[in-house]
Amino acid sequence: MLKHGEVNPLAVWGLRRLEHCPPHFTSVDFDLRCDEKAVTDWIWDNLSGRFYFGDIYRENPASSGIVVCKRASFEQGAEASFFGMMLDTINKAELIF
Repeated sequence: MLKHGEVNPLAVWGLRRLEHCPPHFTSVDFDLRCDEKAVTDWIWDNLSGRFYFGDIYRENPASSGIVVCKRASFEQGAEASFFGMMLDTINKAELIF
């Protein structure tokens, strides 16, 4: 991680963020309450492995429709656990006055 003085080879070669979600990645699904950039910036700054961030479509049994949620998936299960524990501090609704 660059903030610790280490260069991440995956980031240098543009291989950290994937455009598709591989089946072996561990996923965390959530409703986005803040800017998408706040979540991805936190991932870039605090984690070091490969990840996917994008939309997931789920069935809503209450309205018999489809809802769009966000999915963050990680190659390393420990990073998914850490992200899941920190999600409430990252994904906060921004106050507008």
